[in-house]
Amino acid sequence: MTRYIIVTAIAAFAYLHCQAQDFKDVLQKTFTAYDTTQNVQKKIDASNKLTMIAKKYNEEWAPHFYNAYSKAVLSYMEQDEKKRDAYVDDAEKELDEAVGILGKDNDETYVMKALVANARLAVDGRNRWQKYGKIFNENLEKAKEINPDNPRIYYLLGISKFYMPKMFGGGKKAALPYFEKADGLFAKENDADITKPYWGKIQNTWMLAQAKGEDKE
Repeated sequence: MTRYIIVTAIAAFAYLHCQAQDFKDVLQKTFTAYDTTQNVQKKIDASNKLTMIAKKYNEEWAPHFYNAYSKAVLSYMEQDEKKRDAYVDDAEKELDEAVGILGKDNDETYVMKALVANARLAVDGRNRWQKYGKIFNENLEKAKEINPDNPRIYYLLGISKFYMPKMFGGGKKAALPYFEKADGLFAKENDADITKPYWGKIQNTWMLAQAKGEDKE
């Protein structure tokens, strides 16, 4: 009887391990397809797959987290304001799901909240910068309190500085130190485990190169 219980327990553990590995593999493959293509339609297709993965593995936080990321980024690529806001709505919903499963926020969810806030701001910057700019900064500060070595904090700060008018303290030169700091911290990460977020490295490398150029007057 004891032997039967042990064998059953081992089988159950193996099954759960395979289930977890299955979702990680499919999530990582789909996220990589999303993150590495510059084709908008392919990005939309990959984002739709991330939505299906989040529905299938509804009790796992990571699929919801990456689905939120995909929707936030897609909002920047859309021209219609209503569609952009709809993408951000989806991102907020998915991120809330991820945080609910985790039980509390961590540095990665705070960074993602900052990204989502910036996406909301970008839809109508003139009328939203005060509200969502504050939310953006507050979430990055919370993330920094938990983990000041999270490279995505400095990547997003660099993005904010890069697109800010020079008269307000922005521009390429102002953004460069943030991208450089993020670059050094990204170098310490790896993409071996999709549940340990590593998004942003590709984009930061590109922005770092752009920030080294001359500001246009």
